[in-house]
Amino acid sequence: MEYSYRNIGKIVSGFGLKGEMIVHHHLGKNITVSKIRIIFLEQKKDELLPYFIENIRKKGDDELYLKLEGIDDKEAASRYIRRDVWMKEEEVQQHTQKNNPIVWVGYRVVDQGRDLGPVLEVIEQPHQVLCRLEINTREVLVPINEQTLDKIDHKTKTLLLTLPDGLLEVYLS
Repeated sequence: MEYSYRNIGKIVSGFGLKGEMIVHHHLGKNITVSKIRIIFLEQKKDELLPYFIENIRKKGDDELYLKLEGIDDKEAASRYIRRDVWMKEEEVQQHTQKNNPIVWVGYRVVDQGRDLGPVLEVIEQPHQVLCRLEINTREVLVPINEQTLDKIDHKTKTLLLTLPDGLLEVYLS
């Protein structure tokens, strides 16, 4: 069975002497971390290996303390710093709320009736969210904020937007 995976964050530092690490994540504030049992780390480009979680707990709204099986000291943990953390797509959907932008990956973006295509990546910024799309083989970053977002339709997995005039032309001309 082929799984799809989602990048949920990055290991940013070690913590303590027993191999714990700090993960900066994009899963949102209201996640139940105790149910997360496995993550995937990229060993080589496009090669994800599973790691079993020994202990995980919240550090704040967007950080976690993470202890993986087999990583038992500070030196071992340091080898994983700056690695991206991945989860299976269906687990991301289970552990995040519907209003969390990370679930928008795969949603269709519609600007005033024009289908622009699916969201390929969500980039969270302090005052807005950017959705990465590909239109005519070109990368386009679409801002999602109070001015552009008209409606989120979770049933049809669609983001209905009103984008500023000329925004798409900047990318496509």
